[in-house]
Amino acid sequence: MHIKVNGINYHVKTIGEGEPLLLLHGFTGTLQTWEPFINDWSRSFKLILIDIIGHGKTDHPEDVDRYSMDNVVHDLKEILHTLNIKKVHLLGYSMGGRVALSFSILYPEYVLSLILESSSPGLEPEEERLARIDKDNQLAERIERVGIHEFVDYWEKIPLFSTQEQRLSDVRKQSIRQERLENSTQGLANSLRGMGTGVQPSWWGQLNNFQKPVLLLAGEDDQKFCMIGQKMHELFPNSKILIINDTGHAIHVEQPETFGKIVFDYLKMDKQEVF
Repeated sequence: MHIKVNGINYHVKTIGEGEPLLLLHGFTGTLQTWEPFINDWSRSFKLILIDIIGHGKTDHPEDVDRYSMDNVVHDLKEILHTLNIKKVHLLGYSMGGRVALSFSILYPEYVLSLILESSSPGLEPEEERLARIDKDNQLAERIERVGIHEFVDYWEKIPLFSTQEQRLSDVRKQSIRQERLENSTQGLANSLRGMGTGVQPSWWGQLNNFQKPVLLLAGEDDQKFCMIGQKMHELFPNSKILIINDTGHAIHVEQPETFGKIVFDYLKMDKQEVF
């Protein structure tokens, strides 16, 4: 179905019964990212799958301001209102993790727990932020210049995903490629400009105020996000961190069975007892 909020048609699916679990995919992904986990998770949870603005079947407007992190998380709040959902567990991967964390910081009253896979709270040093904004703007221009097919050819080969080349079957790689190709050049380019890591708010100074349970996941071959995850773990008052063996940035892709079980077990545990 499509839910229209603040002038944007969002592609949304709800599946299952139980406590709500909001799932947020990464850059170049769609809600199809979570397809391998739907059968198992939907037996115990009401899954809310959303194509983030600029991705999949959700609108990809020309106005870059519409993609700002503040606007995006406000849209999510309105979607929950439309669905009459007052509190959710959140799971976000990479860009979706930054959206999930931003939502949690700005609207903690809606959050039961937070799971971040290979995610960052943004950048603190001004010079790093400016350099990343410049890099993302260059990438956005490249997407618009070469088109979606040539950009996906390039994106598949960046170092962040090098472990997938070794570990995934050709069928799985083709499935991920097809998911990426379902996006638009305008949507991806504006996502980088509007809610890229450099331009989004930095939440490092807010982590110690977030009291809800947090699970941080990183792949052992993705050292950058292992270090980010560990630093976040030291700041969150109520978190645990797991480093997953034999995987890189996209744990849910390279180790789907392990990932699915970790998420399910975490959501089912009595967190008051553990934390």
